Amino acid sequence: MDPEDEKKEVEIKKMVREGYAKVVKEESSCCPSVDSCCEGGTSTLEDMSKMVGYTEEELKEVPAGANLGLGCGNPVALASLQKGEIVLDLGSGAGFDCFLAANRVGKDGKVIGVDMTPEMIDKARMNARKGDYENIEFRLGEIENLPAADNSVDVVISNCVINLSPNKKRVFEEAYRVLKPGGRLMVSDIVLLKELPDFIKKSVEAYVSCVSGAIMKDEYLNLIQIAGFEEVNIIDETAFPAECVTNDPTVKRIIDELKIPLETVEDAINSAVSIKLNGIKPIIIK
Repeated sequence: MDPEDEKKEVEIKKMVREGYAKVVKEESSCCPSVDSCCEGGTSTLEDMSKMVGYTEEELKEVPAGANLGLGCGNPVALASLQKGEIVLDLGSGAGFDCFLAANRVGKDGKVIGVDMTPEMIDKARMNARKGDYENIEFRLGEIENLPAADNSVDVVISNCVINLSPNKKRVFEEAYRVLKPGGRLMVSDIVLLKELPDFIKKSVEAYVSCVSGAIMKDEYLNLIQIAGFEEVNIIDETAFPAECVTNDPTVKRIIDELKIPLETVEDAINSAVSIKLNGIKPIIIK
């Protein structure tokens, strides 16, 4: 890797780690505030979660404090998990999706949550103790270098996390490595239909919160296929609220300084969409 690219990757990871440590402390949502992420600014965390695909029953079955409102979909619902399966969650946060998965795979199954933010791991472990979960393990690590053995898990899930990685190619290669032949990849994430303007790409808060780290949809799908996955399909695609970025204080400041019309900003951000997709690691490796 080029030294400049390596330096940038380290800086981005540091920024994301610090951003999510702050989220734990404030217990806020993916954006500067829960209200700013929502149409009209009136939705609750529960409403937001329902909006991206969680049922009321699912929201009630996890320990209090596990849902930080950081997702953009429900990868557990996509995964059709079976009893006894081993699941690995990329960027597990406070454990929300891990707890849902643990209830699906049962006591004979296992869920491994991986997150690079120590504060998130501590909170997830506390939530696991609170809920008396014995089939979950939370590991501190980077999704670009997963702390898991080759061919060791049945399903890899991820919820609005891969878009934050500065090396998405490596993430999908790692997901492929740890999956057993025939294993499934189930992802909810943010992608772009057209490039974002530089003033949004350069926003630190926008990178941590919502879309600044996202890449073009075709590029995203191509990286999954290059990693070796087959039957890569988009199951659902929905609009992403522009408020997540336009309410970011750094973006607001840049908009004011450059006197950029709000319509221009919203048009650019409206290119971001939330997708839900799956892929399969082939049983016979070519």
